[in-house]
Amino acid sequence: MAFDGVVMRAVSEELSSLVGSRISRIYQPHTSDIVLQLRGHNGNHKLLLSANPTYPRLHLTTEEFVNPQEAPMFCMLLRKHCEGGVIVSIEQVEMERVVHIDVRARDELGDVSVKRIVIEIMGKHSNIILIDPESGQILDSVFHVTPAISQYRQVLPGRLYVFPPEQGKQNPLTVTEQQFIHALDWNGGKLDRQIVNRFTGISPLLAKEILHRAELSTREKLWTAFAAMMEPIKRHQYTPLIAEKDGRTYFSVTELSHLEPAKVTRFSSVSACLQAYYQVKSMRDVVKQKVHDLIRIVTTERNKNEKKIEKLEQTLAEAAEADQFRLYGELITANMHQISRGDRELIAVNWYDPEGGTVTIPLDPLKTPSENLQAYYRRYNKAKNSIQVVEEQIMQAKQEIAYMDGLLVQLEHASLPEAEEIREEMVEQGYVRNRNKRNAKKKKEARPEPDVYYSNDGTMILVGKNNKQNDYLTNKLAASNETWLHTKDIPGSHVVIRARQFSEQTLYEAARLAAYFSKASQGNQVPVDYTLVKHVKKPSGAKPGYVIYEQQRTLYVTPPDEETVRSMKNRPAEAPETHSDTR
Repeated sequence: MAFDGVVMRAVSEELSSLVGSRISRIYQPHTSDIVLQLRGHNGNHKLLLSANPTYPRLHLTTEEFVNPQEAPMFCMLLRKHCEGGVIVSIEQVEMERVVHIDVRARDELGDVSVKRIVIEIMGKHSNIILIDPESGQILDSVFHVTPAISQYRQVLPGRLYVFPPEQGKQNPLTVTEQQFIHALDWNGGKLDRQIVNRFTGISPLLAKEILHRAELSTREKLWTAFAAMMEPIKRHQYTPLIAEKDGRTYFSVTELSHLEPAKVTRFSSVSACLQAYYQVKSMRDVVKQKVHDLIRIVTTERNKNEKKIEKLEQTLAEAAEADQFRLYGELITANMHQISRGDRELIAVNWYDPEGGTVTIPLDPLKTPSENLQAYYRRYNKAKNSIQVVEEQIMQAKQEIAYMDGLLVQLEHASLPEAEEIREEMVEQGYVRNRNKRNAKKKKEARPEPDVYYSNDGTMILVGKNNKQNDYLTNKLAASNETWLHTKDIPGSHVVIRARQFSEQTLYEAARLAAYFSKASQGNQVPVDYTLVKHVKKPSGAKPGYVIYEQQRTLYVTPPDEETVRSMKNRPAEAPETHSDTR
């Protein structure tokens, strides 16, 4: 379901309890998002205002955000006019996806004034605008709309605020039966689409629900279903839920009987429902934006090493001719008396050929016999010496590719804090320039926190989501007699079972986690090695996350789906039973 006017009505009603709360802090963690930290009689809250073009929304949240070191200009302006102020009203405009939050605060001179934060949820045209309600003047906005973008409505500092264009729709909460029936063309066109086009705030999903309840019969039944749907909305009676069916997920503040049978999760508040629906989706987009340059750098570095290997293997192929150069030198030495300056070749008997065959040796006619001899010995020595160097360079390039593959896997599964840890690692390894080197304060390095999962019997399983976490988990956190797992010869996470005794099922589930958090996450029968932590060593000077191990055994498993992994993370820990098989 889209974030329509009905959802906005439910949200604004829920947020009305925030009237009287004080705005203690304002943050702008992302370009399109504003977070208001609130203190009120009903406790402390965080209010998220998002004009994200893909996932615009407005709701209370418990999410943790990573804020930039320097606040953007719009955030600074909001702090100037609204921080420390009190929310005096939160109102939806008609049934539109527009909400006004009026904030009363004191300015630099101590005078009390009211500023209005306007949240417009309109897909890719969503915006957050700060205006002076007395004059109607725009102070600033998250996104500027210039005359080049819109001739009808510019959103720029100093301009008068103009409401989004009217669409000529009727308010579904006040429409009468006669108005409803006359609004629709009963002889043509899909009725659900007509309901969306004729009435404000109704999404296609809600229109389909109305038609389903009316059973697509008479006008009177359609009106009855429509009115029955609007009645609880008028009284602010909502049933926030998320429905999953056929691989698609929907959220709603009303029942969705037309999706039955579907997996339905109900929520105690609209905000909790919206957070559950949007958090994973929006966070993935935010992480993608944050790590886009890292993925580009890693991919470029990987391609560079692949090309390097191609050139080195060509050099190696040429170096394989070293023995031939040595043979030419020996035969020239033995037949020196037959060669004169100006000769272009020497035909000599090959001593090493059992059948006594001959060899044709190319000569440089501008060189003396001795100079031709020295030239071949130089080529022999160069080729011989280069083989070892080239083989070492090829090995190093392959290790770099494996390291880059590991980073790509980690970036694919990374949360925002984990992505920041990967960026720090790439700065330390010299792949990324530290842009904040001059201004950044020297902060205490935080201890990495591997992800925690639980097997079916409650045994804890830890998963490193990047190289910092992998190193900490394997080399510091895990006990020597605990079991360590990793995909065999495939980039992926380090996994540790935090128990000395555990079931075969726990081992299998841990192996499946190792396969899921690897480059083979979409594969079948993925090989996963497991051994005791004491048999895992990090070579001196090795890249972050790189280890060698011995005395391993191998399991072949199929990675789980995302829902199974999520359930293992949310599964409550139980005291595992003691099993007879000790690993």
